[in-house]
Amino acid sequence: MKLLLHTCCAPCLIYPLERLREKWFEVTGFFYNPNIHPLTEYQNRRQAVENFVKPNDIELIYPEYNPAEFFQAVNLKEKNGRCFACWSLRLEVTAKAAKEKGFSHFSTTLLVSPYQDQELLKKIGSDIASAEGVDFYYEDFRTGFKKAHDIARTQNIYCQKYCGCLYSELERCRQSPKR
Repeated sequence: MKLLLHTCCAPCLIYPLERLREKWFEVTGFFYNPNIHPLTEYQNRRQAVENFVKPNDIELIYPEYNPAEFFQAVNLKEKNGRCFACWSLRLEVTAKAAKEKGFSHFSTTLLVSPYQDQELLKKIGSDIASAEGVDFYYEDFRTGFKKAHDIARTQNIYCQKYCGCLYSELERCRQSPKR
């Protein structure tokens, strides 16, 4: 079984990759994240993923970085609507690539984050799977979040401080105490 795994960042790839391999999936990563802002943050995350996949023997596909796709999809929606639009965009592009490249399944590392809405991600993935004709693999990977981030820290893997989009960065900055 071949699975195309939407990969948001290196720390979030660690546990899902382990679990999917235990289930005998042949995993290929798909680093499609037009939401990540600014470009330097995108480059940091991409470099961290590249550094992680080399010794872990995983192929990774890097579609073109095009933030305009994200801004067009979210179109200034309120927070919940932005997240839904962003997740839908990234999973739809992943599913289409999976189908085009002959994968039997697709999934996402977003399922490891305790900060993401699992049920909504599951619904989005299932709806897109039905529309695209490729299976969405759902598993609640959140039990491995802390372990994966501990591994990332011990291996000096870049760990970001926000989900990636401009809006989450602004929210994080607004919530940080003034220095």
